[in-house]
Amino acid sequence: MEFRPCIDIHNGKVRQIVGGSLSDKNNKADVNFTADQDAAFFADLYKRRGIRGGHIIMLNPVSSEYYRETKEQALAALGSFPGGLQIGGGINPDNAGEFLDAGASHVILTSYVFQGGRIHYDRISRLKEKVGKEHLVLDLSCRLIQGEYRIVTDRWQNVSEEIISMELLDILAESCDEFLIHAVDVEGRTEGIERELAAFLGNWGKIPITYAGGVHDFADLKLLKESGKNRLNVTIGSALDLFGGTMPFEEVLAYIANSI
Repeated sequence: MEFRPCIDIHNGKVRQIVGGSLSDKNNKADVNFTADQDAAFFADLYKRRGIRGGHIIMLNPVSSEYYRETKEQALAALGSFPGGLQIGGGINPDNAGEFLDAGASHVILTSYVFQGGRIHYDRISRLKEKVGKEHLVLDLSCRLIQGEYRIVTDRWQNVSEEIISMELLDILAESCDEFLIHAVDVEGRTEGIERELAAFLGNWGKIPITYAGGVHDFADLKLLKESGKNRLNVTIGSALDLFGGTMPFEEVLAYIANSI
């Protein structure tokens, strides 16, 4: 298990939000924390601590009045830590190269590949051909609906028809370097992880997977390690002291380093 940091940018500011509350209409979200520092500050912190593989998520669509500010923050963070961070939020064949040129190690692909609630494999192939499998992360963030984990898109607002299964992971792993999976039902709530999802992903465990959602304390980290068979990387957002939480950043790094 590795620690994978995050920089979530909403309305031009580094924020932690309740994932399921995000709405493009009026750029609304239930906000847990807004940082005084900009995105480049956090990118530089992660660089100085040698923590690679974190992700920047732009939480405003291109149509938003805040998109320009959000993108500027993201580009500044990439410039502060070239090759150290991934980026997601509205990625498509037309802009993927721009973000890689700006310093992203990977682009994170989600809503672009979905249309009518289904995966369009030709779109994944297009991105794969354009940037290379080694620079592509697929975001399979999901919600539990009638006992099945359904992939959600468009900044977690729309539920697709796609169900996360061993077979689907096998197919998609042929076209990407990693998966990023937010457990949206618990994202930003700091009330505990989705243990069943973690166990399912840990049982698969064929390429790197970053799990995000619900981590509250060190007991949750222990549970995630055990449930995920030490195969899952972890992101901690609202529970981290950097973002107003109670889990000290340095203690998290030490705990994970000692648990490998």
